[in-house]
Parts: sequence; structure tokens; C-alpha cells
Amino acid sequence: MSLIDTHHHFVPDFYAQAVEEAGGDPSGWPTPFWSPEGSIASMERNGATKAILSLTAPGAVIAPTDEKRRALARKANEYAASKRDEDPKTWGFFAALPSLLDTEGALAEIRYALDVLKAEGVTLFTRYGPGNQYLGHAEFKPIWEELNSRRAVVFIHPTHPADTTRVNPSLPQPAIDYPHETTRTAVDMIITNTKRTYPHCKVILSHAGGTLPFLITRMTTVSREAAATARIYGKTSEEILEDFRSFYFDLALSSSKAVLNLVLDVIPHDRLLYGSDYPYASPDKTLGFKQILDSFPLDQDLRDQIYFKNAETLFRNVE
Repeated sequence: MSLIDTHHHFVPDFYAQAVEEAGGDPSGWPTPFWSPEGSIASMERNGATKAILSLTAPGAVIAPTDEKRRALARKANEYAASKRDEDPKTWGFFAALPSLLDTEGALAEIRYALDVLKAEGVTLFTRYGPGNQYLGHAEFKPIWEELNSRRAVVFIHPTHPADTTRVNPSLPQPAIDYPHETTRTAVDMIITNTKRTYPHCKVILSHAGGTLPFLITRMTTVSREAAATARIYGKTSEEILEDFRSFYFDLALSSSKAVLNLVLDVIPHDRLLYGSDYPYASPDKTLGFKQILDSFPLDQDLRDQIYFKNAETLFRNVE
């Protein structure tokens, strides 16, 4: 069976060095060792036939100037493209951008990555800058306009919240804060109509949308009598649900039985994708979630959709 891993990170030596020189990832998560051989070994354990590479540490927090962030993103994208060119059946990649606050630099890298390097899409992080500038922020309108005009695949990966204070010193932020950050940026995109205004962008939310599948009914449920006229956050319940259902959702670290039951109930099945989160998730963890997914009762067509058909359709439709 084919299996396409849409949430698979790479950490080339030059990028790991930049993270460490910046004092480490501000989320508190250690930078893992990575090699192409390690990725292939993990893919073989999980049965993955292709991985879409992406960066997880945003250049905006590890390079001090726009110029250095642009250079770092370009170097990472050309490295990923070189791996893809060596073995296009095994690798694809989502392009890194320098920072959405650097509009000119981000637009230039989108054009280079999609037109020249032929990336499968781009990676955006859940927020940028020192404050709560999530992806529905007005400053990012030119970025969304460019991506929408290209019908681009957009992989949204969580990053740390503006407040980097940990709940306790032993708990790095990716453990619980990252799922919340994904939810915050997705809801921001819904409420600001960013998702609806740029409908041609095919947007993937990491980790089954964080806490969004659990919280979406908290946002939308009203009485039957009020359903026809109620507006919540300036939108009707059905509009909010339509925007929610228009996202794609990867299942990286999110295939426990309880989560799958919820996800399969509230998310359209043609919007589900497989993901591992290697190497930030250890090989034992990625394999454990894959084994749970393998044993979960699914009919063969739905399993094929999640494992590879939805991804094939998503990338085949990229223009």
C-alpha cells in the first residue's frame, strides 16, 4: 500500500546550527539530529513510500535580520529541492518562507519556490512577530492573495505563543501549547473571513487541527429556534462550519482511538491526510501512532483516502 507522509520534517546541518546559535528553539523543544538516511529508515518502519519535507523552526526567530532570514529560507528550499530531484518518488517539500512580516521577501520566495523549484506548497507558521499576529491578520493579505492566485497548498505548522513562559519547566510548549496555537490561527482565519476570501488556497492544519475539532461545536451550537438567524462572531453557524470543513487535517500524533472517532465524525473524509512528525517525534512514537491507525477499523477505501489518495489528489491539483 502507498503511504504519503505530509508532516515530515528535515533539519539540515546548517539549519540546526542556526537554531543552536540563536539559543535553541524558543518552544523549549530540543533540535533533533536528522539525516536523509534516518528519514528513510523511519519511513520504512512506518510503511511510508513518500515524505513531504518541511521545516519546523521558523526562520523569523533564529535569524536576526530580514537579509539573513531570506538567505536561510533560500538555502533550505534549494537543499530540499535537491533531495527531491535526486529521488522524486521518495521526496517532495513544502517551501520555507523568511517571515510573513517581510512581505517583499516572502512573496519573492513564494515565486521562486513554486515557479523555479516546483515545491509542492509552502509552510506557514501559526503566528509571526512579537504579538498575536495570527494568520488572519490584515498585514498578511498580500501573502494570501499571492497564494490564492496560485491555488497553492499551504501547510500550517504551529509555533510558540507570544508568551513563551512554560506551564512548568519540565513541559516544553509543543506538548500542549502547539495544538492550541493551531486552533487559534484556524479560528482567526475563519472569523476574519481569510479562509473564505481566499478559497483556492488548500490549507493543511497540523495534528488534526489541534483542539479545533473538539471546540468547533462550542463556537457554533445554538438552539433550533435561533439557528436560522443567529450570527456568532459576525457569521452564521453554518458559515463557520463550512469554513472549518474546508481545511485539510493531517493526523500526525493524532490517531488515538478517541481522536479518530471525533475526527471521522466532524471532518470530511476527503480532507484527512497521514503525517508522522518525524524526527521531532521519536521513531517509537511515530510508529506507535501508525500502529494504532493501522488497527483502527476503517473500510479499505477510507484507509486508502487517508494513507495516500487524498494527498495524491491534493498535489495533483496544484497549478
